[in-house]
Amino acid sequence: MSARRTDMQPERELALLAMVNRYFNRVRFLSDYEHWGVEDYWATPAEFFASDGGDCEDYSIAKYYALKELNVPLARLRITYVKSSKLKQAHMVLAYYTTPQAEPLILDNLDNEVRPASQRPDLVPVYSFNDEDVLIVGRGNAGSPGQIRMWRELTGRLEREART
Repeated sequence: MSARRTDMQPERELALLAMVNRYFNRVRFLSDYEHWGVEDYWATPAEFFASDGGDCEDYSIAKYYALKELNVPLARLRITYVKSSKLKQAHMVLAYYTTPQAEPLILDNLDNEVRPASQRPDLVPVYSFNDEDVLIVGRGNAGSPGQIRMWRELTGRLEREART
């Protein structure tokens, strides 16, 4: 097994962000209720593609795993739960940080362009997570992503997919 590279050139990472965002945004949007018959379901990337549809969580998760597989450092990627003033509901996006203190770039299924968070005033972050931790806005580190039930269920299905 080869070691993951973490020294990717920033320009290459930015190009990957744009490519991944546009690629995944081609998948049709379907609410969890119309797609899976349940109120909330986080699909694995394989389920997302095989079923040719998903909602905002599914886009964010698929983009996260794609960029992770393309060797974008995990510390730069955060799945982010936001309140959308435009949609007047909860929403999920993928945030990319060039450095931990940098303004994030937002990958959103509603926008084919990757934009700095300052250009998305319609999104108010609530919490974010990756494989390593959960951060709650205004409170900092809140623990393990295993505390998020839907993430725990998703990673369990991913492990089962990997064994088959």
